[in-house]
Amino acid sequence: MAGEFGLVFVLFVVLALLGPLVLYALVSAETNDLPVMDRDSAERIARRDVDDESRVEREDGSD
Repeated sequence: MAGEFGLVFVLFVVLALLGPLVLYALVSAETNDLPVMDRDSAERIARRDVDDESRVEREDGSD
């Protein structure tokens, strides 16, 4: 009985330590190839996103 508890405890500790590291690696891999741009380009892209959303709202008639 104590051996089973020890095995479950060790497995739990390993997963508790390994889980955050795996998540960190996944998030880090996602952000490796971010586009680098100047402020004007970033503002232009941000405005384009807002314009697209507002255009959809206007077409729906829900201003």
